[in-house]
Amino acid sequence: MTYGNQGDGGYGSQPPGGGYGQQPPSGGGYGQQPPSGGGYGGGYGQQPPSGGGYGGGYGQQPPSGGGYGGGYGQQPPSGGGYGGQQPPDNQLVPAILTTLFCCLPFGIVAIVKSSQVNQKWQVGDYQGAMQAAEEAKTWWKRSLIFGAISIVLIILAYVLFFVIFAASMSATYSSY
Repeated sequence: MTYGNQGDGGYGSQPPGGGYGQQPPSGGGYGQQPPSGGGYGGGYGQQPPSGGGYGGGYGQQPPSGGGYGGGYGQQPPSGGGYGGQQPPDNQLVPAILTTLFCCLPFGIVAIVKSSQVNQKWQVGDYQGAMQAAEEAKTWWKRSLIFGAISIVLIILAYVLFFVIFAASMSATYSSY
């Protein structure tokens, strides 16, 4: 099955078999296909070296970054920005939990600081990201400590109130 020449800007002539590219004699797979052709749209072959194509092919993408579909071929090396390191822990989960259960004002500051970690890391401010992570940790710990102290003081206030109330009630009933 051939598609023939489609004119200027077309897909060109397709190889027999539907345009998915010739599989290597080793049994094939989804790796790099031989340069025998293949289609632009959703094909299994190697994408053209011009970087074009909008389909999600399974072959190796060209070094230029290729088209607009997510292929399953070889991906560029990744690993973060700062020397291959991952960004620091943004402390978002403890910041949210201490905001909900301990101290709202300090917890909000912790959430704001934790949201700055990934933003600073992505723009290349690595020292700022590390500092924001440390500040987020400091603020959620402050929130936790302040919340724990507040809860203990509230419990003591209720106990003291009930002790004083019980003592005044017993004094009132004993005078009758």
